[in-house]
Amino acid sequence: MTTQASQAETVTLPSTLDEAVAALAATPAAVPVAGGTDLMAAVNAGLLRPAALVGLGRISEIRGWQYLDGHALLGAGLTHARMGRPDFAALIPALAAAARAAGPPQIRNAGTLGGNIATAAPSGDALPVLAALEATVVIAGPGGARREVPVSHLLTGMEMLRSGELIGYVRVPLLHAPQVFLKATGRTGPGRAVASVALVLDPARRGVRCAVGAIAPMPLRPLEAEVWVGSLIDWDGDRSLAPEALAAFGEYVGAACVPDLPPGEDGASPPLSPAVQHLRRTVAALARRALGRALS
Repeated sequence: MTTQASQAETVTLPSTLDEAVAALAATPAAVPVAGGTDLMAAVNAGLLRPAALVGLGRISEIRGWQYLDGHALLGAGLTHARMGRPDFAALIPALAAAARAAGPPQIRNAGTLGGNIATAAPSGDALPVLAALEATVVIAGPGGARREVPVSHLLTGMEMLRSGELIGYVRVPLLHAPQVFLKATGRTGPGRAVASVALVLDPARRGVRCAVGAIAPMPLRPLEAEVWVGSLIDWDGDRSLAPEALAAFGEYVGAACVPDLPPGEDGASPPLSPAVQHLRRTVAALARRALGRALS
């Protein structure tokens, strides 16, 4: 482990995950940094001035993945560019699609899976995919400790990273079934999502799992819509659905994730603004298309 000093901050460069945890425990004010895409944006905007940094770029153990008991154990240091390659896409297609949509090449080359989770920005493209896959996060702590929590618990604040802890790995079930990621942006080409949808089929559980990203502080799971559409699919047949059922699923997801306003004194819900109506239609269209692609 090496340390570099400057007038601005101390930068520690550990070579193992446990060294990084030890560096964070030794300097509670230190901030871990991998790709730094979100961190540097905050620094450049004057929103953050870290007293010390713990660089994670030299930790080779978290930059790959391995197979483990029907799961893929993904290192938190995997970049979007690496996850977007064909060999990874054959493993987890929806996560690869999200990685390829994460932004311009400089962002994809630097940004990491663990950074997406730790930052928990609503527009993080990997987040709805991880929520739909019901992934779990392996957190490294002092003294070689490891604990595992659902990624949804971190994103909703049910679990928090404790002092001296780091996201080490992400455990993702390998479903060997169709999965899709789609997103809508405010302009053509890769950009920040206005809304995104991740959808996976789970034939073993005869279910559909869907997560909507970018429209709320954390990915939203329209659970009732999942159960409803899962009951319509002939899991032992061709798994096709009529266009009307696909459209109804999209409307169900849109209404669940972009709900009506609370009723007023007269008992009626006020009309949604044109912008909110457009967002609901966007979510509905993404959900409809994602399910249609997965079933086809």
